[in-house]
Amino acid sequence: MTLPDCSRLGRPAWQSWRLRLLPLVLGLLLTACATGPQANPADPLEPWNRGVYKFNDALDRNVLKPVATVYQESTPELLRRGIGNFFANLEDAWTTLNSVLQLKGQAAGESFTRFWVNTFMGLGGVLDVASEMQIPRHNEDFGQTLGYWGVGAGPYVMLPLLGPSTLRDTAALPADWRGDLVTHVEDVPVRNTLIGLRAVHQRARLLKQEGLLEGAALDKYTLLRDVYLQRRRNLVYDGNPPEEPMVEDIEPDKDETAK
Repeated sequence: MTLPDCSRLGRPAWQSWRLRLLPLVLGLLLTACATGPQANPADPLEPWNRGVYKFNDALDRNVLKPVATVYQESTPELLRRGIGNFFANLEDAWTTLNSVLQLKGQAAGESFTRFWVNTFMGLGGVLDVASEMQIPRHNEDFGQTLGYWGVGAGPYVMLPLLGPSTLRDTAALPADWRGDLVTHVEDVPVRNTLIGLRAVHQRARLLKQEGLLEGAALDKYTLLRDVYLQRRRNLVYDGNPPEEPMVEDIEPDKDETAK
């Protein structure tokens, strides 16, 4: 199967191709969920996920990590900070809308203020003036919005190239893609450059943490999964998730007890 050359596609065609692919991926995941082992209730797709994790890890070690290392070593810290501020400012716009959808008025107002202040007073977001003004930053995406309205996370999913996710967050990807201001840049080379720069910048930020991961875990897959699921749960509940019932606390079925 030959994938389309994204650099030659306009935005509508490329977005359309991605949105057509998503239902196929979801269908494969649901099929795997029905037949996968039940070793971990949160990860019934573990055989599939581990295979995708190995693919992603090999791609990272051979391509993304070396590029991120060169970027980290060759780009001045001040410039890297400006790049991070620029992309974080774009995220504030999508956070504003998701905060509105979650009826979080204060968070929506603060995120909108951050976006307005940094865009017009911070050279398009390169300078984080809003943080200097002590306006807090929030983090909301459409997966969190679905979780706020009671949509369960579903099974853990490791997506090719994109990494850790859940079935709920995977279903939210089309909305998150549409809400990403970078995807609305009409000039294809500029848009692809921004997407690539953001990916490299985000990977470079993880270089220092990677040593801790290497030394702390015999099974990096398990650690990555557990950390991701815990973080997403905390984000959905704004850092105050309800306690999950312990197995011994669950009352047995009365009919089973009678037997």
